[in-house]
Amino acid sequence: MIDFNIEELLKNMLTQDASDLHLISRTEPQVRVDGSLKPLDLPKLTGKDIEEICLSLITEKQKEVFKENSELDFALVIPQIGRFRVNYYRALGDICASFRTVLTEMPSLDDIDAPDIYKKLVRREKGLILVTGPTGSGKSTTLAAMLNEINLTENKHIITIEDPVEFIHKNKKSIFSHRGVGEDTKSFAIALKYAMRQDPDIILVGEMRDKETIEAALTAAETGHLVFGTLHTSSAPATINRIIDAFNDSEQAQIRAMISTSLVAIIAQTLLPKIGGGRIAASEILITNYAISNLIREDKIHQIYSLMQIGQSNTGMQTQTQALIELLRDKDISSNTALRYANKVDEVLKVTQT
Repeated sequence: MIDFNIEELLKNMLTQDASDLHLISRTEPQVRVDGSLKPLDLPKLTGKDIEEICLSLITEKQKEVFKENSELDFALVIPQIGRFRVNYYRALGDICASFRTVLTEMPSLDDIDAPDIYKKLVRREKGLILVTGPTGSGKSTTLAAMLNEINLTENKHIITIEDPVEFIHKNKKSIFSHRGVGEDTKSFAIALKYAMRQDPDIILVGEMRDKETIEAALTAAETGHLVFGTLHTSSAPATINRIIDAFNDSEQAQIRAMISTSLVAIIAQTLLPKIGGGRIAASEILITNYAISNLIREDKIHQIYSLMQIGQSNTGMQTQTQALIELLRDKDISSNTALRYANKVDEVLKVTQT
């Protein structure tokens, strides 16, 4: 057996400013720094090593859930070290674990260099605001900063529904009800259903992962609440299509109508390696207006991208390509990085070749 101290590993992770720690059998513990994995100078782990570490961190109830599902999400707080989002899973029969750092200091929109339009969006009284992107793209941090802005400026009741709860906001001007799926409620959809009886002003849905949750979020947005949600999509038009495709053909016309009236904005972001170290976000921003609403209602989603390309100074919108070009001009990222992460490589290629 390896003399293995998870607390020391997590401290090491924070010292290196790593976002994630991976424990996988037959390899050394590895951390993700600036988006890239880096093995630690430690012996390779066996499945038995990882099992002893992982099971020591969870309750008997959590052990039963993991035994039944072979998957487990939970939040871990270690005093004097930090807060982590943890996932256990199995690979080739062995337990594996991923630990993600959760910031304990609440980020502000200024801290994350968010576009000015974000401060305008969080002042909306109702509607649906989606922050999308792949795993590790900073969605949770962006949403935490947006809710923090509301907390600092407005008297609201904010309900968050997450699996697990990540950022825990201190009540300032606003009050928070943080609800964890599996602990405080059975599912996102059920929590959303009963949230209507809890007098919320704002609802955060940690993940709109199924038809029932999406429909409940749209209904909440339609009935006078400001709803924040996430999906794992790479662009604004793809996000709209993903929502619509969750429903049967016979339901899609009604869902398009609901989206057209309730959608406020979609922020599709990607975290890119920055020249000189660190990472920086490239954000595609769609702001719903009369023209966008019509295209959604009329099932002309493919035309939305063209509208996003024009009149940004008036609309606050930008495509991912435009975000990448700005980062290139500011010398924040390299041309290779821009091309590697681009949704539309041909558009970026024209700029990098001029």
